[in-house]
Amino acid sequence: MRKSRSILPLLALFAVSASALAGQQRNMTAEERARMAAERERRTQEELVSERPIEAFDTVWIEEMTWMEVRDAMAAGKTTAIITTGGIEQNGPYLATGKHNYVLQGACEGVARELGNALCAPIVKLVPEGDIDEPSGHMRYPGTISLRQETFEAVLDDVASSLKAHGFEHIILFGDSGGNQSGMEAVAARLNERWYDGQAHFIPEFYRYRDVHQWMNDELGIFETDPEGIHDDFVITAIMMVEDPAMVRYDERVAAGRASINGVSIAPKEEAIATGKKLLRFRVEETVKAIRASIEASMAEAGR
Repeated sequence: MRKSRSILPLLALFAVSASALAGQQRNMTAEERARMAAERERRTQEELVSERPIEAFDTVWIEEMTWMEVRDAMAAGKTTAIITTGGIEQNGPYLATGKHNYVLQGACEGVARELGNALCAPIVKLVPEGDIDEPSGHMRYPGTISLRQETFEAVLDDVASSLKAHGFEHIILFGDSGGNQSGMEAVAARLNERWYDGQAHFIPEFYRYRDVHQWMNDELGIFETDPEGIHDDFVITAIMMVEDPAMVRYDERVAAGRASINGVSIAPKEEAIATGKKLLRFRVEETVKAIRASIEASMAEAGR
């Protein structure tokens, strides 16, 4: 409580200063206000073209970059931006509610680096998960957070439009949850109707888990032989373990004698992580192929 009271004088001083500035501006002539606005714009334009004072940080995540690093990355050719959608939902007794978001952490980075000309927007972690007022779907389970469909689509539209406003030419949308797919597809279609100097691409191939399971069977010789009937499987668990084994409760499951899913062991940890990396790599490669094909098709249609 003492800390709260200690900032009151500072807040009061700020309020007085802001009021005084507002009063000064009200007393200015139209010409003086115009000169002030022009000076602010001049300083902004100078800042926008100023040289970056330090070396760029090696990341493809826009939220980890400074605005100068984003500007310079785009100038160097990174004019594709990726928007991914995950979710906060029930995922059985072992997986964290943010399952999809952990998968996308590795997936978006892998796709961006493989493309070579892309950056990742922050993961859209809140998505439709069922009705809220009379809970349905995942919303029947504690911890789930849901958005209305119109809210979700409005967020995607605003994020994509923000990126395009900065000069990104291709906006990629893909997600790791079934309930996200139709919204991303609808938003991409509306954006393409509205835009004339940018292109949105919905990439459903990322979510084709049937293909991932088939590849795991054919190439890795791993088969799920004992379905447990919960919202979990070995593919998703192994990929999550690449990011953080704690998020599948690895240690706790080993201690409880439950270190398996659908008849496939997740122990030892190192082997499961190595398999997760292979599965993630397959998904990244398939997604990159689909993105490149979509961009090529849009450019051909535009006659570029």
